[in-house]
Amino acid sequence: MSQARSSSGATGRPLSPHLQIYRPLINMVMSILHRITGVALYFGTVLLAWWLTAAAIGPEYFNFVSGIFGSVPGKIVLFGFTWALLHHMMGGIRHFIWDTCRGLDIENVKLLSMLTGIVSVVATILIWAAVHLAG
Repeated sequence: MSQARSSSGATGRPLSPHLQIYRPLINMVMSILHRITGVALYFGTVLLAWWLTAAAIGPEYFNFVSGIFGSVPGKIVLFGFTWALLHHMMGGIRHFIWDTCRGLDIENVKLLSMLTGIVSVVATILIWAAVHLAG
């Protein structure tokens, strides 16, 4: 095992191989994305609360906030929020399946991880397509 040495030459704690050694697996990537989308949902919820507060304040302020969300950068943020919500939900469903002691073999772990990413992207596109076709 590799040993860490301090500047004085003393042997310290062993170094654990990290990203330099392990190649990223799909379940590792989905786990990291699940955590990132959880943080993104926190900030997206703040935007949702802002929008609801604007609706409660009055039509003038609501139109102002809706104008921001209706701009191109605002739509990009909302698209990202939609994807984060769906990806986090799919990751939660994947973990729920694992909590029932199903799908724990490596092939099913890979399949469920890939489905998490695919379903979240496809569902986001379908939701936004439906919204734009209806409006």
